[in-house]
Amino acid sequence: MSSSSTPALSVLDLVPVRTGQTTPQAIAASMLLAKKADDLGYRRYWFAEHHNMKAVASTTPPVLIAAATAHTSRIRLGSGGVMLPNHAPLIVGEQFAALEAIAPGRIDLGLGRAPGSDPVITQLLRRSGTTSEAQQFPDHVRDIQELMSPEGATVRFTSGGTYAVTATPAATSSPTVWLLGSSDFSAQLAAQMGLPYVFANHFAGEGLERAMALYRQGYQPSERHPAPESFVTANIVVAPTEDEAFERALPQMRQFARLRTNKPMRPIETIDEAKAAASDALEDSFIEQMRRRWFIGTPTSVAQRLREFAEKNEVAEIMVSSGDGAYADEPLDEPTGRAQTLELLADAM
Repeated sequence: MSSSSTPALSVLDLVPVRTGQTTPQAIAASMLLAKKADDLGYRRYWFAEHHNMKAVASTTPPVLIAAATAHTSRIRLGSGGVMLPNHAPLIVGEQFAALEAIAPGRIDLGLGRAPGSDPVITQLLRRSGTTSEAQQFPDHVRDIQELMSPEGATVRFTSGGTYAVTATPAATSSPTVWLLGSSDFSAQLAAQMGLPYVFANHFAGEGLERAMALYRQGYQPSERHPAPESFVTANIVVAPTEDEAFERALPQMRQFARLRTNKPMRPIETIDEAKAAASDALEDSFIEQMRRRWFIGTPTSVAQRLREFAEKNEVAEIMVSSGDGAYADEPLDEPTGRAQTLELLADAM
């Protein structure tokens, strides 16, 4: 790090799937990227949870985290995040207690209250088949914390008596729980519960400054977190030249634009496909907006913007959501562009 004001760097991975790429190849590429981030000194590496998407293979964060433990030795591994309404708190607690036992002191449990998919998949995932579980989110977060602790949780019956429940028989430590969100609700809840908070800036269009202010101003210290802890995500593409950086960002930006304009989703285009695609005025306008918000460019220019961004928002860490696309002739089982972004950014910061 070049100075005390330079933010630490982390990675958010959706395990992107591009044209012609298989799920095994996409996961193999992400495992190589996790190792690269570990070697480069990145602070943490998180996997997202999305379902039934042609361009995203990150459906089960706990499985991917477990796989990544075999490819890394130092970096923190976690979820960005587990979409809690989709899962029973006990299952989440058991999964992450086991991960903590596999990699003690290296596991983060990022929790979100969004479904992470469309209504049909949401219906298939949820136990009750309703959306009401999002309203139970605060209680479920508390339940998971208790279940993962060495002491475990206690079920109290209305008829009298208790029942002890633990996520794992003999825990010696527990994962760090983070609340994720892009709204006032998540920021305020994290503050009330004395938990670390992550603002999902990589897809939120606005609200960052307000959410961070609400979190810091309302923070109630907890035993494990006496002071507020937070960072933000950002879409970042770094290349040796501005032209290459924009080319590598183009497929992912086109994917976002298709999502915003309700067009059918497909695997992420190669750079060659994206450059050859016919112009669409509405999509082009969304891409131009994203180009202004994303951090796209050479190492020096992006590093400077990130330092200013971190200082403005009073965060000491930035989580890189790498939007790099791939040229058609690049290996399908390697994260060529994404690895380049991590390498160049680490050197420049």
